Amino acid sequence: MPTFDPCRTTRKLAYNNALANYRLHEACSRLKPGEFEAARASFFPSIKATLNHILTVDWFYVDALEGGTLGPAAWDVEEPFDDIAALAAEQAKVDRRLVALCEAATPEKLASTTEIHRAGRIQRERMEDVLNHLFQHQTHHRGQIHAMLAGTSVHPPQLDEFIVADDGRFRSGDIAALGWSEEQLMR
Repeated sequence: MPTFDPCRTTRKLAYNNALANYRLHEACSRLKPGEFEAARASFFPSIKATLNHILTVDWFYVDALEGGTLGPAAWDVEEPFDDIAALAAEQAKVDRRLVALCEAATPEKLASTTEIHRAGRIQRERMEDVLNHLFQHQTHHRGQIHAMLAGTSVHPPQLDEFIVADDGRFRSGDIAALGWSEEQLMR
């Protein structure tokens, strides 16, 4: 019987996050001219705006989780990227940082305090709570993009086939493109 690893879920969610972002960016890269920035009904007014929001919030929280002090400067530019290729490249960088952070997690580290630099104050939270908040935030906004894609020329990608081993058959190409292995994901 395998031993219980209290950090396993956090690692898997970080990998799931990166895979979902990869699939979403791949789909968005196939949009027809004008569809990426077109006004749509959602919390943010376009696919472009929503993807940029995910990225800047990731910069904010991943920096804090790494012990940085970036704070609100993360969103000094509300939409730092106008094209999906540049945005996807930057998202992949922060996704790799998040995976590395979660790969290095220990139970003690997950229970430690993360200092989040806010305007004029420091917010102190358990690392595991910040990670769960971040994963929820990303899932929430990716769902909005998924719905917005339904009104474009591109079919929304599958985003929820990841956690269980049986879904490996649906992700093998993406896993290879990201340089991962099933063994790495299932440990």
